[in-house]
Amino acid sequence: MTEPRTALAEALRRGPLVLDGGLSNQLEAQGCDLSDALWSARLLADDPGQVERAHAAYVRAGARVLITAGYQATFEGFARRGVGREETAELLRRSVELARRAAAEGEREVWVAASVGPYGAMLADGSEYRGRYGLSVAELERFHRPRIEVLAAAGPDVLALETVPDADEGRALLRAVRGCGVPVWLSYSCAGGKTRAGQPLAEAFALAAGNDQVIAVGVNCCAPGEVEDAVRIAARVTRKPVVVYPNSGEGWDEGARQWRGRSAFDPGMVDAWWDAGARLVGGCCRVGPDRIAELAVRVTELADWTAGPADRTGGRQGGMGSQ
Repeated sequence: MTEPRTALAEALRRGPLVLDGGLSNQLEAQGCDLSDALWSARLLADDPGQVERAHAAYVRAGARVLITAGYQATFEGFARRGVGREETAELLRRSVELARRAAAEGEREVWVAASVGPYGAMLADGSEYRGRYGLSVAELERFHRPRIEVLAAAGPDVLALETVPDADEGRALLRAVRGCGVPVWLSYSCAGGKTRAGQPLAEAFALAAGNDQVIAVGVNCCAPGEVEDAVRIAARVTRKPVVVYPNSGEGWDEGARQWRGRSAFDPGMVDAWWDAGARLVGGCCRVGPDRIAELAVRVTELADWTAGPADRTGGRQGGMGSQ
């Protein structure tokens, strides 16, 4: 399990990188049943080989960063299934190991991001798309810290603090990662230009400004149409590289319990995202390896553009301000 020689933060300064896509939809495509409160995290215990296969599918598609299957992997969630703390810690470590093994199959450097999902993901009731759990920042920090400590010790390249619906939880997560020794990115879920809890994105992103542990900020699991404006705000407020990985953009029909409409995820959007400041781009729910492969082609073209003469790169780099 070879680790990349280049730090992810350094790689982002050199040019854009492509993330993977939705892990759950790839697992379902492989025939896995995810109708469980633990979602994809269940397979860390029941069928870890499927998780590694899903990661490998994205490496073959051109992903340079893999996000682990730990989104809903928590001590509390596994405890409901009768899994003790020591075994849960081993499953958290396994999530990093599986991604690292799949990453080693790539011909180029592939980085591993350990997923740290929001408190609402553990509740498995859609709360991560609302926030406002009724918990204080201190209580949320206490919830997140034990899992973060285990994941950090497993040796990922970065911790992905992702699908955060609420600036208060963003603050709690940034407190919880202090001293863990691993860089992080902070990614909110948003709608209508605000966090899911209704705070202005500028205020939410400002929590990461000046924090050297945070190597990127951005949004994920939002509609693709939300991304460009969010990227501009994140880049302006924090002066950091921006991470974006929207979902496919279809609407959820609660009554029918299924997705409606057509995918709005278009790899061609990456040009506008890049100009706005995005440097780490991928997909979330229902964005599979085929779409990531298309995205990887465009990101490679942008990387080649970045590596070209100064008069060619100037326009492309302008969206980042200080970058």
